[in-house]
Amino acid sequence: MNAFLEQARFNMIEQQVRPWNVLDAEVLGLLSVVRREDFVPRGQEAIAFADLEVPLGYGQVMLAPRLEARLLQDLAVQKADKVLEIGTGSGFMAALLGHRAQRVLSLELVPELVQMARDNLQRAGVGNVDVRQADGAQGAAADGPFDVILLSGSVAQVPNALLQQLKVGGRLAAIVGDEPVMSATTVTRTSDTNFRTVQRWDTVAPRLQNFAEPSQFSF
Repeated sequence: MNAFLEQARFNMIEQQVRPWNVLDAEVLGLLSVVRREDFVPRGQEAIAFADLEVPLGYGQVMLAPRLEARLLQDLAVQKADKVLEIGTGSGFMAALLGHRAQRVLSLELVPELVQMARDNLQRAGVGNVDVRQADGAQGAAADGPFDVILLSGSVAQVPNALLQQLKVGGRLAAIVGDEPVMSATTVTRTSDTNFRTVQRWDTVAPRLQNFAEPSQFSF
């Protein structure tokens, strides 16, 4: 074990994640065992634990650790859950989800990142995550319905097509809105036709690709 990396991991959990109201012992425990440094591009290990977005190339980034941890806490993933993630990136969030859920399907648009994530997950020994090259804005209706859907990035609004892929009792988390202020939002499907939306905390995150941007103009 590299002592520098272990200290950096400890500092990330205690100085960034925990003070950001992430108090779920399971989530904090996962951050200490899933090796974030194995999911950053080679040569970027030194910034794996920094409070910033790590560039992955192809115009994509890894979300900051505290953001990923808090989204994971909001979703309260259970062992029997079937999860859909949109925006795999390097596969780190998929790995965290895989440790908590029964099965994870993660959709990524960029072929190079699909391969990177698959390799990272295999090296990390996470066998219950399927990374697929696909347009996440459409979801994966044929594989649904899902207990949990996570959008690993921001959208102007949550498409109805994704909400329809939730089981009753299922929940979706996304960062919704426009800069300078977006809200981490959880939508729970309470019945076939009803959904309950809760805006939990404010943040900013990069946009997911191919999601509709509503016109800012009203006529």
